[in-house]
Amino acid sequence: MITVEDREKIRRAYYVGHKSMRQIGRELGHSYWTIRKALDSAAPEPYRLRRAKPAPVLGPYKAQIDQRLAKEMNLPRKQRYTSRRLYELMWAQGYRGSESTLRRYVGLRRRALTPPPIFLPLAFDPGQDAQVDWGEAWVEMAGEPVQVQLFVMRLCYSRKTFAMAFPTQRQEAFFAGHVEAFRYFGGVPQRLSYDNLKTAVLRILEGRNREEQTAFIALRSHYLFESHFCTPGQGHEKGGVEHGVGYVRRNFLVPLPQVATFDELNAHLRAACTATDGRRVDRQAQTIGEAWQAEQPCLRPLPSRDFPCCISREVSLNRYGQVVFETNRYSVPVEQARQQLTLKAYPFRIEILAEHEIIAIYERCYGRQQDILDPLHYLPLLAQRPGAFEHALPLRQWRKTWPPLYEQLLADLRQRHRAETHAVREFIQILHLHRTHPAELVAQAIAKALAEGVAHQEGVTFCLHRLLDPTPALAPLDLSHRPRLAAVGSPPPSVAPYDRLLQGSAP
Repeated sequence: MITVEDREKIRRAYYVGHKSMRQIGRELGHSYWTIRKALDSAAPEPYRLRRAKPAPVLGPYKAQIDQRLAKEMNLPRKQRYTSRRLYELMWAQGYRGSESTLRRYVGLRRRALTPPPIFLPLAFDPGQDAQVDWGEAWVEMAGEPVQVQLFVMRLCYSRKTFAMAFPTQRQEAFFAGHVEAFRYFGGVPQRLSYDNLKTAVLRILEGRNREEQTAFIALRSHYLFESHFCTPGQGHEKGGVEHGVGYVRRNFLVPLPQVATFDELNAHLRAACTATDGRRVDRQAQTIGEAWQAEQPCLRPLPSRDFPCCISREVSLNRYGQVVFETNRYSVPVEQARQQLTLKAYPFRIEILAEHEIIAIYERCYGRQQDILDPLHYLPLLAQRPGAFEHALPLRQWRKTWPPLYEQLLADLRQRHRAETHAVREFIQILHLHRTHPAELVAQAIAKALAEGVAHQEGVTFCLHRLLDPTPALAPLDLSHRPRLAAVGSPPPSVAPYDRLLQGSAP
């Protein structure tokens, strides 16, 4: 095969120098057919393998491999031959070549047998369609690597994207993602496309039919959008949001954001979503923000109230004043305890209700076998049983985190009272202040009471009230415009007349 430089010399000699092919052959040392090909085309011909390369080891087994690969096209996708399995079968037949050689051949044959996928280019109308999907990502939260679940909703017309992170993909998180996305967009798309998520689909029926979860139907009815579910295994039917999940992960979470809480992480994601309004998607005449301005008025208006994104459970109180949810135990206030209570689990919090009144709120725990106890719930019980103070688990947990001055206050109370129970009861009454006042303010009041030598319940309460309503400092009276009044009291009046009066009245 000649080089492109030799080809150029041949063509220049023939077309510019007007030499014959015979003369060119003598001068450049090329055959007639080589010169003929160079004159026919200035571009070199691609290399073509005329004869198959010999494969003395794998060759005898190629027909058998081809036969198995052809038959597997009718097998279920997840029960087809792997290259490793074919290697084991051929080894049993006597093949003694390398596994990598067989793998290369299997890859070539599979590509030859499988036609390349062809997709239709699609166009969407403003406000009509959006796509929803989940993804996973890693962040650094409170100094530890944490895997989070990304809820992503992408509008098909403008490509505007909403992303929110959750600890889980459970149904309450799935619903909360919808509510926050609709609030972010300021409206609801006419139709949403999904995978066959268990949080939405109870059972896949024939064709496009689905038996949907009752709670998902309630969400759809609340916002009045239509739902569309993709064919199983055909993720390209919602390729826009699949690309959106990858875009969020690569552009919003690289490098790994360092955050303290999910609230901080979701504020970062929301700001990043808004910042993409100036981005122009390839082959689009408008930026995302410009297209969004045209799409937003076409969305369905939001209802007057949000959909409740929680699961509700009737729970029973155990003998320790706790209710159990997902193996974790949450305490309730002793004085509001009922045998039957209602627990509402949101993605990030737990609410416990007695009838319709919320009696306890907690940050939701996704661990297992955890005791989440509020020590304030047990204070009335401790006031009745002060002897259990040192051994009560809620107080032991609290004592690990409260300021050292609390221990100093307790020690002063024990010195002040002869009876241990009296000191503990008074200390518990001081702790009761946490029920109605912020912890930081109570700690300041205790510090002031200790500093001023009034380390008891009345003293701490007085210091707390003084912090809440400090006595205003009196400004000196300005009498510059009334000089006669300014002289009153200066110099101070003499008390000699009173002394004389007193002496005159003496017996």
